[in-house]
Amino acid sequence: MFIPFSPSIIILAVLALFVVIILFKTALVVPNKQAVVVERLGKFHAVLYAGFHILIPFIDTVAYRRSLKEEVLDVPKQTCITKDNVSVDIDGILYLQVINPEKSAYGISNYMIGSIQLAQTALRSTIGKLVLDRTFEERHTINQEVIAALDAATAPWGIKVLRYEVRDITPPSGVMQAMEKQMRAEREKRALIAQSEGEMQARINMAEGAKAAAIAESEGRLQAQKNQAEGDAVLIRTVAQATADGLRLVGEQMRQPGGITAANLRVAEHYLEQFGELAKANNTMIIPTNMADVGGLVAGLTTILRQSRADAPDIAETSSSSSKTAFEA
Repeated sequence: MFIPFSPSIIILAVLALFVVIILFKTALVVPNKQAVVVERLGKFHAVLYAGFHILIPFIDTVAYRRSLKEEVLDVPKQTCITKDNVSVDIDGILYLQVINPEKSAYGISNYMIGSIQLAQTALRSTIGKLVLDRTFEERHTINQEVIAALDAATAPWGIKVLRYEVRDITPPSGVMQAMEKQMRAEREKRALIAQSEGEMQARINMAEGAKAAAIAESEGRLQAQKNQAEGDAVLIRTVAQATADGLRLVGEQMRQPGGITAANLRVAEHYLEQFGELAKANNTMIIPTNMADVGGLVAGLTTILRQSRADAPDIAETSSSSSKTAFEA
């Protein structure tokens, strides 16, 4: 069933739609960590940050939206020439943040592309000052120089470059092989040096050990000789003392009654004993001419002993002096 619309209903509907459009154009909610650049009649008017805002319909318009968060840009790989004319492929990562939304909107058409191009240019300039070996060692220096160049160039854009990191450095394959050979040779060199130093230290230790052993051995021999000399001296003193005591006792016994007779008997026994030993030891021996007159030999010895008895005090005194001299020696 068709229901005809009256003109009043149509007018109300049009007014309601117009109100909705006005509200949509007037109310603006800006999220956190974002900024909105507003233009009024085509001219910059204001920067609106997070919150609820009211615009003038058909007069104020949102021209640009900027994120205030830290942004990460991938710097594409590029070929750079080092100071020693070696081509290397380098790529990196750029971290930046919008500080001034107005300058980022009107200072450059696209601050992201401009920052990437500047990073590549600054990187080529920095690599050109370094030789190939230092490009692997001076990554921190490369990053700092790129950041300094970007800061000076992006300040009018309202951009703050926070960090730049070199991600990969890839030399040509031939250079890589040469570097591997060089590193292998360097490792072998260090190994040989370490081995030679170890052998040298081992020889030094062995020589010092042999020296210490020789010194200890010589000191031991010296001490042994000293001990032996002291022992021989003690033995000589003991023998001399015993001889002196024996001579003293012999002298005293000869002064006793029957001492001469006992001495004669002892001399005869000793004579015969030694003569018998000489006969056992040799097939040929010399016999004294007066061998048959053993009694005469003993009588001669008796005369000597009697004479010694008369001089016994002198003999005893001489024996005592001799033993004293030997003892002192």
